Amino acid sequence: MIDTIYFEEQVADHPRTLNLFKRFSQAVRIPCSHYKEVFNPSGQNFRLQKKKPALILAKNSGKLVHPVPATYGIGGEENYYFSHMLNCLYDCRYCFLQGMYPSAHYLLFVNYEDFFEEIKKVSAQKPEKPTWFFSGYDCDSLALEKLTGFAQSALSFFARHKQAHLEFRTKSVATQILEKSEPLPNVVTAFSFTPQEISDAIEKDVPTVSARIQAMKRLSQKGWKLGIRLDPIIDCNDFEKRYQSLISEIFAEIPESAVHSVSLGPFRLPDPFFKRMEKLYPAEPLFAGNLEKRGRSVSYPKKIEEQRTQCCQQLLLEHLPPEKLFLCQPVEE
Repeated sequence: MIDTIYFEEQVADHPRTLNLFKRFSQAVRIPCSHYKEVFNPSGQNFRLQKKKPALILAKNSGKLVHPVPATYGIGGEENYYFSHMLNCLYDCRYCFLQGMYPSAHYLLFVNYEDFFEEIKKVSAQKPEKPTWFFSGYDCDSLALEKLTGFAQSALSFFARHKQAHLEFRTKSVATQILEKSEPLPNVVTAFSFTPQEISDAIEKDVPTVSARIQAMKRLSQKGWKLGIRLDPIIDCNDFEKRYQSLISEIFAEIPESAVHSVSLGPFRLPDPFFKRMEKLYPAEPLFAGNLEKRGRSVSYPKKIEEQRTQCCQQLLLEHLPPEKLFLCQPVEE
């Protein structure tokens, strides 16, 4: 799976680094002073790297926990995200990471303990309020769990710090660590979906809708709280029929009582990222569709965006109460 490992010299003796060296003993190891020497140079071939990503092991020494964008959240007043890893196993055509980073290599920050320490400090600032922390902003939270062991470490931490709430966000079915663990009331595992026909076209290597629903079902039977993320909503022919089929398929297997929240977000990309992704995929129908720049984002025209979002809202409200439904909107200022 991994043929090349770059590693910062300062993490060469970190236990997670040593464990990964042992697991991928045949991989070529290349030391560096700082991960940016490998990850940040311009002119890298993202598409070529995506075919066979290397693994970069590093320490994140900067700010580790960040406030979420204003339109992001699932009901909490205090919302933050963190990124223990950059880049993803999957290859979704709309993913902003392709426009944000010059490299497709997997960048893993092995100093989980520092992330958890900062999460502890942030959540202690307002102990009377639950503070939410979102994983999966710059990666899939679970897809590479066998490599990273991050979810296992996070569950141990959040089991001891109940005032801190965690969302894993994933398209993966690698839920074994959760299935083997006692459910935590402060952890939500949220699965992202588009209709299967759309997933087939623009979500390369992602497990099928049916497989993800079965993973959700296994977790619900264990008592875990679940999230459903229809984000991004992708415009298409027979839109209502396709999204109605998707939503009906989910709720045919998942009881409403197991669903913590559902969030909706229209397709949107920051304008600079969109321009870079257009260059990567000049023939991509998704980018040649009915899109417009509004403020700092590229998205569907407002009327179409509102129609599609309202359609999904109405379909979802047939299955769950409105207080479980949240909207994520493009930033237009």
